[in-house]
Amino acid sequence: MSDIVIATEEELRRLLPLDIEAVEVVEAAFRALAGEGVVMPPVMSMHLPEVNGEVDVKTAYLPGFEGFAIKVSPGFFNNPKIGLPSLNGLMMLFSATTGLAQAVFLDNGYLTDLRTAAAGAVAARHLAPEDVAVAAVLGTGVQARLQMQAVHLVRPYDRAIVWGRDAAKAAACARDIAQATGVEAEVVTDPERAVSQAQLVVTTTPATEPVLRAEWLHKGLHVTAMGSDQAGKSELEPGALAAADLYVADSASQCAALGELRAARAAGLMLQDPIELGAVVAGAAGRTDPRQITICDLTGTGAQDTAIATRALAALRASGGGTRVTS
Repeated sequence: MSDIVIATEEELRRLLPLDIEAVEVVEAAFRALAGEGVVMPPVMSMHLPEVNGEVDVKTAYLPGFEGFAIKVSPGFFNNPKIGLPSLNGLMMLFSATTGLAQAVFLDNGYLTDLRTAAAGAVAARHLAPEDVAVAAVLGTGVQARLQMQAVHLVRPYDRAIVWGRDAAKAAACARDIAQATGVEAEVVTDPERAVSQAQLVVTTTPATEPVLRAEWLHKGLHVTAMGSDQAGKSELEPGALAAADLYVADSASQCAALGELRAARAAGLMLQDPIELGAVVAGAAGRTDPRQITICDLTGTGAQDTAIATRALAALRASGGGTRVTS
């Protein structure tokens, strides 16, 4: 007999804000990825064109973590037509010692949003220049807001620049970033202008054609690209990866299949295995000069899911939250 904690999105949002603790637990997951004993199978993905949907399943066992998560993440993109959200899903946490179920998080994708933003902060902490005056985001969705909030935790920039194809959405995004961070935020209509002024750029679009060109890269720039997480997506011109002084993947195999690395290799570039973010966190590689150009390719890993689910259970235990059932 064992108790299983069940928590809703509302509870999880209340207990787990986007803060430095979220960043540090995800950073610990990347550090673990650089060590021995990690088991992280490839993403199981179903593309469902008949219903304009997709389903991804991710998991990872990390030595030193109490549990391991299995995440099911459906995206059904016709849903808004019938008044339903496009994205939802849940996470399940199991004991890494006994395999018994410990928790079910009915988060509707919130924990994924949280761990994705935290990964962006980890990339910025280890790869961006120490001094970031201006940060820019290409994209205007949920992750545009969360990434800029997360980055500000580790690189407290003074000014934010937002670019998006829809001017009204870009303006709303800029207002939300300003409110969340307390910095000045402005909208530009030209993505090149956003990149040219920034020391740190995050791309958060579902683009299938590049929104950031190689010739826009400049000394002292860090780019985190997190929008490409399915084959066919690409935010960066392939030549940008080759032009960077350092390209880092969250997972080399995933980025080769789903990320910016896939498009670069299709263009005949970046054929050698890249450095992974875990190795950078562990101190084996990283920015060595403030003038370097660095790029981090984030496709989202099962390790991040295990990390944030572990933190969620700890928060629920500490607060006495959630509903407990006995199996």
